[in-house]
Amino acid sequence: MDKVAVLTHTLKPEVISTLLGGELPVSVIKNNRYISLLTSDALVTDRNAEDNFLDHAIQAALTDETRSVILTGPEGSGKTTALEKLVVGWAKGEHFQNFPYVFHFKLRELNSLTGTLSLETLLLHHHGNVPRESLPLILKNPADVLFVFDDLDQCKQSLDPSAHTLCSDPSQAASMPCLVASLLRGSLLKGAAFVVASRSTGSLKFLSGTMVEVLGFLKPQREAYFNKFFPDPIAAGKARIHMEKTLGFYDICTSPRFCWTVCSVYKSLMDAGAKLPETLSQLYVNILVHLIQSLSLNEACSREFISALGKMASHCLLDQHSSCTEEEMNSFGFQQFLTSVGAFLQVHGDPSERRVFSFHSSLMQEFLLAVSVFCDNSTPGGAEKMLEKHKSHAKFLDLFLSALSEPLQRRPLESLLGELNSDQIMDFKKWFKSNSEQTLKGFHKEKHQHCFHLLHQTQNESLVKEIITPSARIGISYGDLSLQDCVALNYVITCLGELEQLNLYHTGNLTEEQAEMLAPTMTLSRKICLSQSSLSAGAVSHLASALSRGITKKLDLSHSHLGDEKFKILCTGIRDCKLQTIQLAVCNLTEAMCEDLVSALTSGSSQLCVLDLTFNDIGDQGLTKLCKALQSPLCKLQDLQLHGCKLTAASMDSLSAALCSGQSELREVNLNHNTIGERGVEALCKSLQHPLCKLRSLKFFDSDLTGSCCPHLMAALMSEHCSLSELDLSVNDLGQEGALQLCQALRQPGCRLEKLCLQRCELTEPVFKELSSVLTSGTSRLKSLAVGIHAVGDQGVKHLWDAVAHPSCLLEELDVEMTGLTDACLEDLCAAIRASKTLKTLELRNNSLTDASVPAIVEVLQDSDNMQEMNLKYNDFSEEALSILDECDKIRY
Repeated sequence: MDKVAVLTHTLKPEVISTLLGGELPVSVIKNNRYISLLTSDALVTDRNAEDNFLDHAIQAALTDETRSVILTGPEGSGKTTALEKLVVGWAKGEHFQNFPYVFHFKLRELNSLTGTLSLETLLLHHHGNVPRESLPLILKNPADVLFVFDDLDQCKQSLDPSAHTLCSDPSQAASMPCLVASLLRGSLLKGAAFVVASRSTGSLKFLSGTMVEVLGFLKPQREAYFNKFFPDPIAAGKARIHMEKTLGFYDICTSPRFCWTVCSVYKSLMDAGAKLPETLSQLYVNILVHLIQSLSLNEACSREFISALGKMASHCLLDQHSSCTEEEMNSFGFQQFLTSVGAFLQVHGDPSERRVFSFHSSLMQEFLLAVSVFCDNSTPGGAEKMLEKHKSHAKFLDLFLSALSEPLQRRPLESLLGELNSDQIMDFKKWFKSNSEQTLKGFHKEKHQHCFHLLHQTQNESLVKEIITPSARIGISYGDLSLQDCVALNYVITCLGELEQLNLYHTGNLTEEQAEMLAPTMTLSRKICLSQSSLSAGAVSHLASALSRGITKKLDLSHSHLGDEKFKILCTGIRDCKLQTIQLAVCNLTEAMCEDLVSALTSGSSQLCVLDLTFNDIGDQGLTKLCKALQSPLCKLQDLQLHGCKLTAASMDSLSAALCSGQSELREVNLNHNTIGERGVEALCKSLQHPLCKLRSLKFFDSDLTGSCCPHLMAALMSEHCSLSELDLSVNDLGQEGALQLCQALRQPGCRLEKLCLQRCELTEPVFKELSSVLTSGTSRLKSLAVGIHAVGDQGVKHLWDAVAHPSCLLEELDVEMTGLTDACLEDLCAAIRASKTLKTLELRNNSLTDASVPAIVEVLQDSDNMQEMNLKYNDFSEEALSILDECDKIRY
């Protein structure tokens, strides 16, 4: 086979490409702009590995026994250019030299071959590079032959083998689809190898072989292509960075064809010193202006031409047709424009035969439909009707309409088409505004995000402020945003100027690229919620930078499993920012991160007041390091949550020293779920008695305390310097003796305690009786008391009902959950509620009240002015009783 002839034929000059058609393969190859395409394997393996690139994937697959490779990918993904590069490489002796014969066919060109023909005729007369004397040798040795079939999806008839009588004789005449099906099925020229390219269509199910999905250009390939397209490296960098910033988040940017279009438009604008487009809509305005100008039509003809293209676009979208016949084109109004359609459409077939027409780009198809809607002078409310009509077929139509409804966006087009229909535009804007406002009052994040995309396309700051009113629920979770969503959200928030809460709750993987896009929004957010999210190190870096530059006062990273290394990065932002609260519960932090935290807390610029380290394994050594910060005058920490941090008594001396150092601003310490024990309590109680200690809240829930701790607590509470107003001792074995000692302290006039939690502390009825005495003593300041999960029954709790009814009792909150209450307590309960002037909430969960109590409870709550809430969950009520409880909005059940 004459490789020189094949090379000459493949690289012969073709027709001039349209701006939408992509750079011609011949131009790509000759100008050395070919970039190896990525395959789907690149998503699961090393993207830089050689095997991930299409050229190598084809070579590897052809060594298979199947000897058949099927390339799939969307329009413009570079399949055609890759196949031509393959053939050129073979003709130059670079690869596939084990195949003496390579036949390259484009199925869309073979569609014009009507009637029947044999394989011999096809090879001799429709390939042009096979000497007649070589044909017998070719047919005798099929293993020496490689067929390259492009555009398989363009085959007019089905390639289903069952739809044809397959042939096996190379001299047998058959239809073109039958010949192709026979070759691919192996009944004709069995043993030949194939490389087939097709869009993902139903025809693929009839093929067997190695499937290779073509991804096209990811970021590195785009960079390489831009560098080859622009002679000037500075211009290449400027164009590429701008594209990545404004368009890089669209899937279409993986298309080499689209990248060529963008490069061509950018180069034209840059050469003219014009501004580059900020949105996809602006890009397509520039493309359409360029194409219309190239036709040299007057205003009326240009408008008529766009109208015809719009009708064709609508027809193709609705009927899911990829092409139209000449008769259909005439029905759309193309009679006088068929010689001009090449700039917008692909034309298949010769003028003397039956031609078909199709769009180069599905995006331009939708854009032309949008423009034609606003050109229409006949249909009131045309835009809304068109959206409804095409809602399941057109992905970008409403985005393009949103952009074109803005004067600045459509002005370049109006200079060529005349003024667009103002009534149509006004109708659309009314619909757009109303629909957006309604959407933003709801809680569907996908609808919110789509609204942001529409606003982004408008590039109208005042419209954003007009639509996003205070009633908009912008605080709902926008977790798992795509890169495209990040760009749209960032545009909207930047227009607004600030955001109360950026809620990214449950974001599966916040990448560096996404965080970079959202960085301006982060700087404008007063609160950032990233709880139950996963952040890359790069994303944490952008977050840290945004914190240092922004207005964020609260950051929630709880359950984000951040880890020490990423926290170290975050600390660079914490050192100098306006952050007051940071929640780091369950972040996989250890003692190793405490040095960085201390450095941040004592930076001199830190304003951090609340630090939540719940369920991080910092241990005693970590807390000891933290206490160095607490003793610094530069540390402003007031609330320290150390719930479940694997602490013991060993670190309590350091904490005690910090509390009474005179420098610590701590007001609240949470030591729940640690092993503090008596020795730890003793150390802390000494600091509580120190005049410089400012602590007001101390929590020891499930902290291995016993009754032996109570003398130390009693001494602290009775101290004149103790400022504690809240103490939680729940789930500790204090017992009767220890609790009675606490009651002695509570009775003292100097005791400032207002909230006391003693749930599941092994309390007895005598303790309840003593608590009642304390509450009615006239000296107690207690406003909140939790004594649930004690089996004292109606008789034990009666002491508390009597106290609540007493005029000296100040209780506002009482928790007697799971204390064995029955209907027998009803009279005392209701009497207490009626008599109390202070009680607001009552916790009665997990008791044994029945339907018999319901009418009286509802009545007493409805009559009470001060009672706000009673919790009756998990009592013994029937469905009928629950419907009665529903009549009172103060009852939770």
